Amino acid sequence: MIALENRREIAAHIEEAHAAGSRLVPACCLAGIDARTWQRWRREGGLTRGDKRPEAVRPPPAHVLTDGEKEEILRVINEPRFADQPPSRIVPQLADEGRYLASESTFYRVMRAHEQLAHRGRAKPPSAHREPTTPIATGPGQLWCWDVTYLPTLVIGAWFYLMVILDVFSRKILGFTVETSDNAEHAAKRVRRIALQEGIHAQSVKPVLHGDNGPTIKATTISQRLAWLGISPSRSRPRVSDDNPFAEAWFRTAKYAPAFPATGFATINEARDWVHPFVAWYNNQHLHSGIRYVTPGQRHLGEDRAILDHRHAVYQQARARNPRRWTGNTRDWSYLDTVTLNPERDVIVSDSLQRSESMHAA
Repeated sequence: MIALENRREIAAHIEEAHAAGSRLVPACCLAGIDARTWQRWRREGGLTRGDKRPEAVRPPPAHVLTDGEKEEILRVINEPRFADQPPSRIVPQLADEGRYLASESTFYRVMRAHEQLAHRGRAKPPSAHREPTTPIATGPGQLWCWDVTYLPTLVIGAWFYLMVILDVFSRKILGFTVETSDNAEHAAKRVRRIALQEGIHAQSVKPVLHGDNGPTIKATTISQRLAWLGISPSRSRPRVSDDNPFAEAWFRTAKYAPAFPATGFATINEARDWVHPFVAWYNNQHLHSGIRYVTPGQRHLGEDRAILDHRHAVYQQARARNPRRWTGNTRDWSYLDTVTLNPERDVIVSDSLQRSESMHAA
């Protein structure tokens, strides 16, 4: 690459020789450049703007800081009075003293170039951690959800009401009730019975119970019972109709089961007699796609990790026997260690868990 000043000098000698009668090509060869290079310089402004390539060597800008000015900035920021202050506070104080060394952003650039951009002061630097917008479960008994759905009867316009409470981490149905009315008293009794059944009185951290914004779930009777049990209520987000996905997915599984009576139930006892064995089948036999095809009961008891490890070993052995049949990784049988009520970015969930662990450790 030829600097702009050298280009101009070479071009002047070539033009002088050309004006004296020399041909252009020999004159360029004598100057050490190709004739096409000289033509490009004249055509593309190469004698006024210089080399336009990004890697070209250019003269330093006229407004660039001198080495002395950079040293003065470093000297000032390392003065004892400024040792624990950022440029955003140093620059205004210098202005109050009638001194201007450089802009605040230039202070930061100089500090970064000399590896002095560490956090100043005893306080920890602020971290931009966005709190998750949804509860997180890392094991059974931490996050429950509940909802109420209609069960059809043989009478048009009449319904039975099925209320279900589900553990979000394991997907296990903890309890249900079928009633003739959507009544807060029935729901409160069922919540109390399940709380005793699951032994939450012995838990240091009580579960969160998520529900929609229906009148039964928001009733004062329910709120008082949850407060007495130490259970934290959670509500669906405003104007989000499908914010209770686990309960809604279970209702779909039940109502689209082949044995579900599409024409309706004749009596409430018939409805209860149907729901009870279906819940038992779902908890203990249904291989749930959302938890790597183990049963909710297995996951609730912590048996799923060994099952998934065994499946992974089987696939690895099969791959070792016939490696040419596997073009990529084997099927993912990894253990699901966290479940969120609604989708969250992995980094947000990880940061939240780390902060929670550090708080418990303290």
